Amino acid sequence: MSSYCSMLEANARSLVVCRTGLKRVATMLLQRLSLCSRLSVGPKSLRTSTRSVSQGKKFYFHLSPPPPHILSAVPLARAHGKSFAHRSELRQAKRIVVKLGSAVVTRGDECGLALGRLASIVEQVAMLQNQGREMMIVTSGAVAFGKQRLRHEILLSQSVRQALHSGQNQLKDMSLPVLEARACAAAGQSGLMALYEAMFTQYSTCTAQILVTNLDFHDDQKRRNLNSTLHELLRMNIVPIINTNDAVVPPPEPNSDLQGVNVISIKDNDSLAARLAVEMRADLLIALSDVEGLYDSPPGTDDAKLLDTFYPGDQQSITYGTKSRVGIGGMEAKVKAALWALQGGTSVVIANGTHPKVTGHVITDIVEGKKVGTFFSEVKPAGPTVEQQTDMARTAGRTLASLLPEQRSEIIYALADLLTEKREEILSANKKDLEFAINSGRMPASMLKRLSLSPSKLNSLAIGLRQIAVSSQDSVGRVLRRTRVANNLDLEQITVPIGVLLVIFESRPDCLPQVSALAIASGNALLLKGGKEAANTNRILHELAQEALSVHNVRDAIQLVSTREEVEDLCRLEKMIDLIIPRGSSQLVRDIQRAAKGIPVLGHSEGICHVYVDHEASIDKVLKIVRDSKCDYPAACNAMETLLVHRDVLRTPLFDQIIDMLRTEQVKIHAGPRFASYLTFSPSEVKSLRTEYGDLECCIEVVDSMQEAVDHIHKYGSSHTDVIITENEETAEQFLQLVDSACVFWNASSRFADGYRFGLGAEVGISTARIHARGPVGLEGLLTTKWVLRGDGQTAADFSEQGSMKFLHENLPVAQPLTGQRTSN
Repeated sequence: MSSYCSMLEANARSLVVCRTGLKRVATMLLQRLSLCSRLSVGPKSLRTSTRSVSQGKKFYFHLSPPPPHILSAVPLARAHGKSFAHRSELRQAKRIVVKLGSAVVTRGDECGLALGRLASIVEQVAMLQNQGREMMIVTSGAVAFGKQRLRHEILLSQSVRQALHSGQNQLKDMSLPVLEARACAAAGQSGLMALYEAMFTQYSTCTAQILVTNLDFHDDQKRRNLNSTLHELLRMNIVPIINTNDAVVPPPEPNSDLQGVNVISIKDNDSLAARLAVEMRADLLIALSDVEGLYDSPPGTDDAKLLDTFYPGDQQSITYGTKSRVGIGGMEAKVKAALWALQGGTSVVIANGTHPKVTGHVITDIVEGKKVGTFFSEVKPAGPTVEQQTDMARTAGRTLASLLPEQRSEIIYALADLLTEKREEILSANKKDLEFAINSGRMPASMLKRLSLSPSKLNSLAIGLRQIAVSSQDSVGRVLRRTRVANNLDLEQITVPIGVLLVIFESRPDCLPQVSALAIASGNALLLKGGKEAANTNRILHELAQEALSVHNVRDAIQLVSTREEVEDLCRLEKMIDLIIPRGSSQLVRDIQRAAKGIPVLGHSEGICHVYVDHEASIDKVLKIVRDSKCDYPAACNAMETLLVHRDVLRTPLFDQIIDMLRTEQVKIHAGPRFASYLTFSPSEVKSLRTEYGDLECCIEVVDSMQEAVDHIHKYGSSHTDVIITENEETAEQFLQLVDSACVFWNASSRFADGYRFGLGAEVGISTARIHARGPVGLEGLLTTKWVLRGDGQTAADFSEQGSMKFLHENLPVAQPLTGQRTSN
């Protein structure tokens, strides 16, 4: 060990005296020396070899026989294992192989490396390595790096010769000879490895280079040596960087790839990565290229769709495009190598490593189970994918929108009847969910209350659905505006469905029939994603919704996503989903709003509702309204969270009665800063005036006037629902006008902010957004409009200065049918 370290030290010291450009390599050698002093690594395991100093120092591992104890501990090949069945399981991957294709590593001109891209990949690999995973890299790039170096040398040599013999004016006529790939590889290997080593050093990660050829895998002894070397490097927390030895490798033999089940011919880095992944029993192989993944037809064609998941039996249904701009493999080679690795028990993802917006996190996203690229799986789900469900829902939704209003009402009435007829089955399924949630002990009481269904809840749901059925008679196709643009040129604005809605809800199964009825009434397709805590209840309620839809053969218009799709992945389907409606905790809503960058989100992240008690308020009204606003359903988003009290109400019988009532109802009181200053012994002071408690807790704060109450609401509220209690009509009207919230009430409980109580039948949620829909969103909030123009051959040129026609822009009565036209739907 001491002689080996001495040799390293001598090599390093000798480099220090060389030219400045080699100092970094010398520093890395000294770091390696320090590593060797800490690890029990001898010269027999890691032998070094040097080239001339003028070419720089290069360290690599010879495939020498390993010690006997290593041979006995490392199996020759991985036994047929079981790959991950779903993306979410990729988080469990311990040993990962990252294959970097030529298009990822090289620049667009194919001469030199894409340094920024490579640096981001190194950062991700180092981060995963530091998490305790075992990372290996199979890299291309030596040929491109060598080509850049040789071209530079040739240009420099030619420029000197021509400057001496022909003059400067002929430099522009210089031509470069064709560079042989093996020579480029020989010139580029050392620089490529030095670059990797310098980059990984920034993250305190050690690397090692291994060059292999196809012959190394045909010789059992060399395979043993390679296997043991890799295992030893991984044991020492070193990242092996593997490449084919392109300086000596023979040209690939035609049709020699993938001969047999247990052998894969090494003719490119795709097959090399697959072979190494299986030999090393890797959990995951990430193959990065210049395409997003695998498509069902050549990328770039109109109908090409990226396949999220690929199954071994599907290879006959796809076609392959051309290979990448560089490298010797194409997509067909990648798929064959991936399927071979999958058969050997290694999961595979093929993804784009060149896209500037995703390269910086593509590897970590894949390991976190996000939908990136194409995931290869041996387990095909029994049902359709979420993309297929969305397509089915959109197709059936268009048929649903074309039905007569009476037909859509029939479907809703049928669903309301099924809620009553199948009551026992629904409650039995709900009982299973409740028992599981209680036994798990992880669900708070407020969530359990939302999860629970009862006969009275089902009756209320059925009543609400019948209200929706009545109101849906004139929803879709209603004319909002008619304009006679010119003679025989009439314009209509009519209501139409939004398209495909994605509703994500947690632990509230009563949401499913409500939202389903509203989607049916508005002619929208619906994708539902419920919480797993209500899986049994959601399943039977969805079956009833589809049974009702079958009355008019539109069963597929409502789909329940029962696969293990992450919410974040659903929010990325911007080309398939038109609106997302979250129903659940404020954290859920915030997460969806962040994830859904390309899809509108309708909802509110918080329900910080205020009740302001004016100094001219009625005692009886105050006690009734405050009690109901806070205690009727504390977990609801329209429950009171902050009670604002006029200063003159303090130290009055009214205030004492408010406090006594809240204590009787077991409401925990938190004092606002001003309220606390009035008290000698105050309740616990509030940590934040912008808190949604969702329980029997509230904050009390003091204000000097109605205007100050309005200012407080604007500063700390969430624009949901705010209430004033006063007998002064002028004060009340000012409050109603000034408060900028979705719902503003006078002498009424905040709990009235509800679609059912507003007479909407039901609601998909309460929106605090400023556009489209605000407050409780019922049927109207799920409609948009389109413009219909009926003409008789008119053109825009007819209305120019030289044209013969004039605009009329005459408003027509909405109820008046257009002459010669049938009335709208």
